[in-house]
Amino acid sequence: MAQYWLVKSEPDTYSFDDLVRDGSTVWDGVRNPAAAKHLRTMAVGDEVFFYHSGAKPGVVGRARVTRTAFPDPNDASGRWVAVELAAGKPVKAPVSLADIKAEPALADLAIVRQGRLSVSPVTAAEWKTITAMAQS
Repeated sequence: MAQYWLVKSEPDTYSFDDLVRDGSTVWDGVRNPAAAKHLRTMAVGDEVFFYHSGAKPGVVGRARVTRTAFPDPNDASGRWVAVELAAGKPVKAPVSLADIKAEPALADLAIVRQGRLSVSPVTAAEWKTITAMAQS
């Protein structure tokens, strides 16, 4: 059964447009133990919201996990992992952090409770809610 996730990136570091241009990417550089645990849990085919942090925070696109956790190629210690993501489509209407916080159904979303976490799970109900918000 597919799981759902949210990954965050500063758009001037690596944006959703960069992912679309590249087609896929190695999602590396995660150095938070909780976020790394989530990377280890991801499975091929899992759906991912791509979230831009920074000046205009919000969900801007979708991606899919295409390779499960493997050693982060930029980590000499061997402690951290990466996954591979393939680009999906941009959302019709970006879903801002303010919109997310205003939606009662998303009160328990990790991005609301743990704003600094760069990789976090999304429940099926939360995925459905954000998807609906992104259509309007």
